[in-house]
Amino acid sequence: MRHKTAVIICLFYLAISATVLARQKSTRESAVPAYKNPKLPIAERVNDLISHMTLEEKISQLTHVADGIPRLGVPKYNWWNEGLHGVARAGYATVFPQAIGMAATFDEPLMHRAAGVISTEFRAKYYATLQPDGGSDWYRGLTVWSPNINIFRDPRWGRGQETYGEDPYLTSSMGVAYVTGMQGDDPRYVKTLTTSKHFAVHSGPEPTRHTVDVKASLHDMEDTYLPAFRATVTEGKVGSVMCAYNSLNGEPACANTDLLQTFLRKDWGFKGYVVSDCGAVQDIWEGHHYAKSMAAAEADAFKVGTDLVCAWPASEITNNRNALLQAVKRGLLPEKDIDRSLRLLFTARFKLGMFDPPSMVPYSRIKSSENDTEAHRQLALKAAREAIVLLKNENHFLPLNGTYKTIAVIGPDADNIDALTGNYNGTPSKPVTVLAGICQRFSKSRIVYSQGTGLIGPAETGAPDPIAAARDADLVVLVMGLSARIEGEEMKIKTDGFLGGDRTKLALPDPQEELLRKISALGKPVVLVLLNGSAVAVNWPDEHLPAILEAWYPGEEGGTAVAEALAGDFSPGGRLPVTFYTGIDQLPPFDDYSMANRTYRYFKGEPLFPFGYGLSYTSFAYQNAKVDDAKVAGDGTETVSVDVSNTGTMAGDEVVQLYLTHPGVAGAPLRALEGFQRIHLGAGQSKIVSFTLRNRQLSTVDPEGTRRITPGKVEVWVGGGQPVGRPGLPKAAGASTEFTITSAATLPN
Repeated sequence: MRHKTAVIICLFYLAISATVLARQKSTRESAVPAYKNPKLPIAERVNDLISHMTLEEKISQLTHVADGIPRLGVPKYNWWNEGLHGVARAGYATVFPQAIGMAATFDEPLMHRAAGVISTEFRAKYYATLQPDGGSDWYRGLTVWSPNINIFRDPRWGRGQETYGEDPYLTSSMGVAYVTGMQGDDPRYVKTLTTSKHFAVHSGPEPTRHTVDVKASLHDMEDTYLPAFRATVTEGKVGSVMCAYNSLNGEPACANTDLLQTFLRKDWGFKGYVVSDCGAVQDIWEGHHYAKSMAAAEADAFKVGTDLVCAWPASEITNNRNALLQAVKRGLLPEKDIDRSLRLLFTARFKLGMFDPPSMVPYSRIKSSENDTEAHRQLALKAAREAIVLLKNENHFLPLNGTYKTIAVIGPDADNIDALTGNYNGTPSKPVTVLAGICQRFSKSRIVYSQGTGLIGPAETGAPDPIAAARDADLVVLVMGLSARIEGEEMKIKTDGFLGGDRTKLALPDPQEELLRKISALGKPVVLVLLNGSAVAVNWPDEHLPAILEAWYPGEEGGTAVAEALAGDFSPGGRLPVTFYTGIDQLPPFDDYSMANRTYRYFKGEPLFPFGYGLSYTSFAYQNAKVDDAKVAGDGTETVSVDVSNTGTMAGDEVVQLYLTHPGVAGAPLRALEGFQRIHLGAGQSKIVSFTLRNRQLSTVDPEGTRRITPGKVEVWVGGGQPVGRPGLPKAAGASTEFTITSAATLPN
């Protein structure tokens, strides 16, 4: 009996002890603010954090340099990071081809893989440079201001190199692949957070971007300028959007109700934050004179939907913060609008794992050694290979056969690292220029190099005579084009052919064209390799040279890829993501934003090389193009398939492109890309390639800007390019079919 009593007493005291311990644990947990408890929902934690902030502390978080708040354990954070085609401006990193080159690959899976590599390197650099209090500096964070998904509507625009070209479908596809690759697939955390920019209709001219009020029709907005933004929001779940410098139809982009409220939040259901382009909020007052003061400009931006101000130059950060504070105190901006923006900004930081123990964040295991690895370098090489477009190959001049005793490599881009990287770039640790690539690949030949000329002026002092070098050679490789030093963002350059980073003509700069003609006159075999970020009107070279390769700004391994292409180590399979015009006389005025007679979708002339064009060292044939349903309802889907065969003697990549034409439908383009796949076929191999067309791919936009599926015949072309071209240009192989849409449907914007 005593034993039982003792047991009962022990159990009683154990129960009391457990209760006391539980209460002590509960007391300790309740003493921890909710925002520091990683077990709670992010929304609850964010709201709790904001509730502890003073107004001044709140405003300190609304510029791209966010102050630390030590009393709350909030580290400082710089939101500004660039990752257009690799981690930019943060030291050594893998440098992929410039965005326009990535578009030329027409390879969504490759884009996704490259973005994953870029994101890994961002994480590696972030952890390697994280400060003891958790703070991070400029270009060392995890919020990446890419991709640039503006439509490259005019080849004069210097920033077009940053885009995925002129087509809405290609741009949407590559943009979504980039966003999903960068942000990762973890259900709780994002790997890095990406930013679709510049919202919207931002595509030059550069000198007027801070003041211009762009006029764009409802048709052009829905048909051309907005689809890629919609796709990255609704399909890619992009974390942020950057509003542009320009005004659009009377309202600055960063205070534009249609853009930031109607399209972005209401129609597309965007849940992320909006960051201004750098200085764009200041432009609301100073550039567009839309607001009467800086405080009013801040109020306009935040009330409409801008959440974070990039202030530029950096000295303007204090002025922006003071203006925000005055806007609140003067009643121009309710504090609830400040809180709304803060919720979005801190939600992003929480999703990046910045307030959780590293053990909870899977990406925290990424080490600094995972930056700039050999595997990443090989992927950059693969991208450089796939980006190369063979523009001309008369009488199968390429690939080079046999051994050339002496090869002269001549041109301002031959040994120019700038021509590898383009703009918004990182620093390659082992860059391979075209000269270096040729020296390595053609090691049995004597290689003679001459710069020949500068990009837009004379060659460097002491440069070898290019004519003598060419005269003594058995083969001449001319490496010409542009670089980010003469085409790009808001540059001070003003010379013949260039203004403010834009171009005023499309031909090669005069010194290069002159040298090219002199060397051609020697009668030597000549190959022209182009390195550039936009279309070049190489009319004379096309008439007089046997072979032309377009390599864009090909990234750190560009020289290796070019040399391999010349040697025939692989068959070029890239395609043009932009139309190559014969000159600006084929184009409307640069400052006219109407899409009439612009891009392959609406251009009625004969281009030098059409969008989607590219030759190969092998040949392909298309047969049995067919549709699953001859008649399709407006709310249905259509499947198109075709047999593709490699009929040549060499393995190679083919970019299978699907174009639709809607005869007689008002507002419809001449034809539109609505599907593409890059495939690899060995000699003699065949493959059935299928595309499933869904509602938006079956639709067109009427003149009033409404997206509709319209009953009637739809013509289908599936081939290695468009079914058009100028006289004398090799026609793309392909096959055609058609189907009929039987009922109408109206789609949401």
